[in-house]
Amino acid sequence: MKPLIIGLWLSLLFLPFKGPEAALWFFLISSSTLCAWKEVAPRVRTVIPALEAGMRRLTDRAFFTETVSPSLPYAAIAAFSLLPFLVRDYFLDVAIMVGIYVILALGLNVVVGFAGLLNLGFVAFYALGAYAYALLNTSWGIGFWTALPFAVGLSTAAGFLLAVPALRLRGDYLAIVTLGFGEITRLVLNNFDSLTRGPNGISGIAPPSFFSIHLGTLTLFYYLVFLATLATIFVTARVRSSKIGRAWIAIREDEIAASTMGINTTLYKLYAFAFGAFWAGLAGAIFAAKMRFVSPESFTFLESVLILCMVILGGLGSIPGVVVGAFILVLLPEVLREVQIYRMLALGAGLVILMVFRPQGLFGGKRVSP
Repeated sequence: MKPLIIGLWLSLLFLPFKGPEAALWFFLISSSTLCAWKEVAPRVRTVIPALEAGMRRLTDRAFFTETVSPSLPYAAIAAFSLLPFLVRDYFLDVAIMVGIYVILALGLNVVVGFAGLLNLGFVAFYALGAYAYALLNTSWGIGFWTALPFAVGLSTAAGFLLAVPALRLRGDYLAIVTLGFGEITRLVLNNFDSLTRGPNGISGIAPPSFFSIHLGTLTLFYYLVFLATLATIFVTARVRSSKIGRAWIAIREDEIAASTMGINTTLYKLYAFAFGAFWAGLAGAIFAAKMRFVSPESFTFLESVLILCMVILGGLGSIPGVVVGAFILVLLPEVLREVQIYRMLALGAGLVILMVFRPQGLFGGKRVSP
């Protein structure tokens, strides 16, 4: 009886997309599949422990240390450096967006993955970096490299100032405060017409240039994003291995024990918010330079959720995992573009399956992976 009820429920969800006839066929197929699964499930359950052990082995730090060549990262860097000569402009444009989201996800990973502070308004720092460069460039004619310190400085200062009152809270309450900050930032950008031009956005943003080289082409801009991504990975990895990074991990694991050991938990949380916001500001400035247009619609709450999903998918605290999570969640919608109406359905179903079978993420585990 249960397979029939589940099949009926799924077909009702399918009904608005394809009509009654397709929904009826979907009901018959799903019901018969679930009935067959009910018969086969007892045998499959004996195989699942072996599959789980294999998955743990594949994502275990020791496995990669033993089986992956130390030259693999250098080979990957070499391959990505040759990408503009191997693919069309469309794929190059997607690769640029992947790099921007990798920077964003690594920044949020500092806050959520290292320090264990749930931030649902991370897109606000992304927006501040983008609008800072857009306003400085269009209103005062300041170039990208001159405006970049101001953009990342504004985002970093905003992260620090938000952390001062927010860190009095923990858990869900902290998440609500950061969510409110993200929405307040978007509404201010949307309604402050005299400065931000409201919902019309800011256009005519100049791309960066390096000496006499104009970085407006996709190929040259790709190398800019590529170098920025490498710098983000290198710096976050080094900071994670430093005294500050170890303090963040100690706070995440047990804040009371970390405080007992002499760690100033409040100060290190401020560091985490500010350091994560720094990378969001960098990504925002690069995004504005690439698109040459910014508007509040690019910085909605769903963007924060998407970036958080990248961190969760890869594994909290895992730098390679976050990079892989960003790749998957940026490339997956492009792969599913032909079935656009089902893209979010497939994404949601994939995340649910991941949370059921691999709740710690693809590269997550009991310890933070490098």
